[in-house]
Amino acid sequence: MSAVKSGLKVAIVERPQMLGGNCAHKGTIPSKSLRHAVKQIIRYNTHPLFRNIGEPKWVPFPAVLNSANKVIPKQVENSASRYARNRIRVHTGDATFVTANRVQVTQEKGGVNEFITATNIIIATGSRPYRPVDVNFNHPRVYDSDTILTMQHTPRSMIIYGAGVIGCEYASIFSGLGVKVDLINSREQLLSFLDDEISDALSYHLRDGGVTVRHCEEYASVEADGKSVTMHLKSGKRITADALLWSNGRTGNTDTLNLEEIGLQADHRGQLSVSERYETEVPGIYAVGDVIGWPSLASASYDQGRACARGIAGLSVRAVDNAPTGIYTLPEISSIGKTERELTEAKVPYEVGRAFFKNTARAQISGEDVGMLKILFRVDTLEILGVHCFGAEASEIIHIGEAIMSQPGEGNSIKFFVKNTFNYPTMAEAYRSAALNGLNRARRF
Repeated sequence: MSAVKSGLKVAIVERPQMLGGNCAHKGTIPSKSLRHAVKQIIRYNTHPLFRNIGEPKWVPFPAVLNSANKVIPKQVENSASRYARNRIRVHTGDATFVTANRVQVTQEKGGVNEFITATNIIIATGSRPYRPVDVNFNHPRVYDSDTILTMQHTPRSMIIYGAGVIGCEYASIFSGLGVKVDLINSREQLLSFLDDEISDALSYHLRDGGVTVRHCEEYASVEADGKSVTMHLKSGKRITADALLWSNGRTGNTDTLNLEEIGLQADHRGQLSVSERYETEVPGIYAVGDVIGWPSLASASYDQGRACARGIAGLSVRAVDNAPTGIYTLPEISSIGKTERELTEAKVPYEVGRAFFKNTARAQISGEDVGMLKILFRVDTLEILGVHCFGAEASEIIHIGEAIMSQPGEGNSIKFFVKNTFNYPTMAEAYRSAALNGLNRARRF
């Protein structure tokens, strides 16, 4: 869309039935819709008001999934409508490079191949779950983060191997449905890129929800039969469950693009290196999104696409280097900026302001009083260095902190939150409480 608005002629190549990409069909949209549905079930089963209606309800996974999938056609329709309005032609099929300025589009079922020539080509092919060769993903009890969205039964127990963002999200989703979950983490803590206090809170609430979290474990082998799946760990443990969800890493979708024809090579995870303008080593070939690796967020990918198109059109480019993190566990997590560990290691004099949702009127009203907002700021200048949130609407709340942090000079100050009035009662009011807490601790009134 950015390229079209800049006056460029644009065409898109996409696989059949995949308009909108993995985000709409296999990643962000279906998994977050699934999470929302599970959240409503938990709400019904735990709120005292609904006990006047009847007993807690058990909802099978396929029914929840069917409800969540109703969002996907709406996303596809949005994309198709935008392309049509802006006269962007969509070519259906798989594209492979013929030269650096020419691709061949192969259609399914023996269709006629097309050839498209362009001055600039953007690779935005996304990623897929990493699959080790010694795990049988053809077995009906073994899933990855794509195929789990087709599961047509409800397991009583599940092994989730890989405790990254996707693994933690699905652990909270399935535990919310009453599934006994073993979450296998190869590292010492969950999501180590988060602030330690937030990571600890996530670990506590997963365990509180019935998830067994196993740190510093690696698989040795996987066996599956008609009744169960057994994972043998290198530590000697054996874990048996009804199903296995493999969520240990992703691979860039570059292996079918014929990159060697244009002198371009992806790394061992199928990812491409790009410049600050998102241009690869081959002039005129660009790449954005999951295919270039970190941060591998839908939000960042959108901005990378816009920036890339602006650069092609000869306009200024803003590299996406500080996107907020949104993790849709139950409760959700969002953060931006530095963590306490990073500031301590850098020897930056900082203070912490906290607001616990249990003390916030809006959270008490809604019943979603688990969580906290945490602001890290410099003691001497009061500059906000990081904002970390755990709890209801965290991914929405974070943007207030992001907006203040992006202000130049003295505009980035924790005092903004005590000098301005917030609606009451709101979740955003937690910023004011956290700021007051932090300024009191820093004795800066």
